[in-house]
Amino acid sequence: MEVSAPKILILYASYGEGHVQAARAIMDSLRRLGRCEVQLLDLMAESHPWLNGLTKFVYMQSFKTIPQLYGWVYNITRGMQATSAFGHVLHSFGMRKLTLTLKKELPDLVIHTFPQLALPALRRKMGMNLPIVNVVTDFDLHGRWLHPDIDRYYVATEDIQQEAAQRGIPIERIAATGIPIHTSFYNMPADEAPVQEQLIPPLQAETTTLLIMAGAYGVLSGIIDICRQLSQLSQLRLLIVCGRNQQLKAELDALYADHPDIYTYGFVDFVPALMRASNLVITKPGGITLSESIASGLPILVFKPVPGQELNNALYLQQKGAARIARTTEELIQHCLDLISIPSLAEEMTQAIKLLRKPHPADQIAEDILHQLVDKRTSVWTN
Repeated sequence: MEVSAPKILILYASYGEGHVQAARAIMDSLRRLGRCEVQLLDLMAESHPWLNGLTKFVYMQSFKTIPQLYGWVYNITRGMQATSAFGHVLHSFGMRKLTLTLKKELPDLVIHTFPQLALPALRRKMGMNLPIVNVVTDFDLHGRWLHPDIDRYYVATEDIQQEAAQRGIPIERIAATGIPIHTSFYNMPADEAPVQEQLIPPLQAETTTLLIMAGAYGVLSGIIDICRQLSQLSQLRLLIVCGRNQQLKAELDALYADHPDIYTYGFVDFVPALMRASNLVITKPGGITLSESIASGLPILVFKPVPGQELNNALYLQQKGAARIARTTEELIQHCLDLISIPSLAEEMTQAIKLLRKPHPADQIAEDILHQLVDKRTSVWTN
């Protein structure tokens, strides 16, 4: 008798693009490797649409207007326990929607790419034998991700694996796979060459190509001034991704319409090709974009990281030698000049990045999940 394909539910949140991208990367790998039935659910948006909209607005505004307060809240709660009163409140949202979804879909396993952990308590309440896994999408470990009833964790690095173990999670439940990103960052698609030929200038030995990722919503601080100063440097070509910020792209297009070495893009679906055509990257330090840069072997420059998970991500990569942090435009320009004029500095960063690079994280996660589902005798969630 043929065994039916596993049904897997992935819970995410649309606070920024990272959690969504991680969910889609895992979904693609599961479908390709295991022919799984995979459903994505934005739990907060589906269960509390008004509150979801409000919290997303506050989240975005806190980044822009009161980043120090956001960072203070993040860091003071970083060591929180799931069993605390605060933990119970955070993990209580979405119960009703999740109950209805579980009864309707009957998944074989549930994945979190965002730490909204209503499911552990709900699983106990419903008496379900349902495996739950967490995919941590930062290079920093906040207590929201940790819960004693999560069966398996997938994390970015061995350092986070050790930290989670020190904070009470059995180490055999934690796999240091890397953060899941789209497979195209590892395998060049067959149709990429035409994109590069038409839209992306090829690498040139005498020119340094710098990719500037303004963020999904074009919110990299001070980008106009950054571009103005960088445009004056010789032997430097700029590829600027403005995301969904159409006004920013229009301004840059007007300023540099006649500049031969400045290329602007809106929201694109060929970031892997852009990274392959670049030597350096300036970016916001979200876990996904940093992982994409690492997979592409690019030395990373981080500008004015927001306190909280982004600053902690940047500090971790700087400590490892894979990134440099700039807190002023002048400091950022100097980092660019150093990396352009002193090739050994860029090479040191490239070597540090190689040590952090994980091969095909999404596939690793999918393969491990499928192995655990198929081989019940060795499954960590049946012990």
